[in-house]
Amino acid sequence: MPMWGSFNFQDSVSPVMEQLLFFHDHIMIIMIIIMIVVGYMLYNSVYESYYEMNSKGGQEIETIWTVFPVFVLLFIAFPSIRLLYLMEDNADADITIKVSGHQWYWSYEIPEMSINEYDSYMISSGFRLLEVDNSLFLPVMSNVRVVVGASDVIHSWTIPSAGVSVDAVPGRLNQLGLFFNRVGWFSGQCSEICGANHSFMPIFLKVVMMSDFVDSV
Repeated sequence: MPMWGSFNFQDSVSPVMEQLLFFHDHIMIIMIIIMIVVGYMLYNSVYESYYEMNSKGGQEIETIWTVFPVFVLLFIAFPSIRLLYLMEDNADADITIKVSGHQWYWSYEIPEMSINEYDSYMISSGFRLLEVDNSLFLPVMSNVRVVVGASDVIHSWTIPSAGVSVDAVPGRLNQLGLFFNRVGWFSGQCSEICGANHSFMPIFLKVVMMSDFVDSV
C-alpha cells in the first residue's frame, strides 16, 4: 500500500519486486561511481594548472575510455536480461486469470474456477481512487498466469508492490506471471493514459490463503 509522503518503493510482496529492488541498488552504485570519476576529471580539468600543450594523442586513455564503458554496460545488461526472463517465466502456473481493460474499469475472469467475467469499478468511499466494488482474489504462494487484453483503447495493468506492469492492447493478449509471498490487500492503477477518466480505474487485489481463495470464488 502506498504511504503518504513516501519517496521510496512500496514494500515488496513478490520475488520479482525483490529482484527489481536489488537491480535498482545495483544501478545506483554504478551511477555513483561514474559520477565520482567524471566529477574528479572535471575538477582536474578546471583547477589543474598543468597542461600538456604538445600532446599528439594518448593510446592508453583512448583504450581506457573505450573498454571501461563496455564493462559498465555488461554489468548493467546481464542482470537486466536475467530479470526480464524472470518476469516472463510463467510456464508452471497453478491458475490463470483473464484481465480486460475498458474505459474506465477492469473486468476479470477465472476460467479454471468456472467464474464468468465480472466488472470492477472504483467506489467513492475508502482510500481515494484505490478501492473498487469487486476486488480480485488471488491465492498466496501460488504461480498465477495473468492474461491481459483490452476492448477499446490501450490500458496498462500495474501493481507496483508486485513489480508488474503489462499493457492491455485491443486485439492482442499479453501475459505475465504473479507470485505473492504474503497475504494482504494490494492496489494499483492503470498506468497508460486512456481517456478522460484514466485516473478512476484502480486495481485492487486481495491475496488470501488457498482455502480462503476457494471459499471466495
